[in-house]
Amino acid sequence: MRMHNPPHPGGIIKALCLEPLGLTVSHAAEALGVSRKTLSAILNGRAGVSPEMAVRLSMAFGTSSESWLNQQTQYDLWHAEQRRKKLRVAKLVPA
Repeated sequence: MRMHNPPHPGGIIKALCLEPLGLTVSHAAEALGVSRKTLSAILNGRAGVSPEMAVRLSMAFGTSSESWLNQQTQYDLWHAEQRRKKLRVAKLVPA
């Protein structure tokens, strides 16, 4: 069962990883080995968590990379489903 309007993983990173540890975006970006701009885009929901970023997050925070990718997939799928009626797709049936 899919969650109703799941949060963007960036918000989860901010609320559950950075804030409890008192980390700034700059410090966290440096620890993750990415630019501040890259991390900021994820935290603010302008970019998604890639497989590589999921691995980086899992290494830094002791979590699983799968959990980060699953959160991103749930977020992306929920938003795609919201646009379902606007998609023009023909149903394919056997001949």
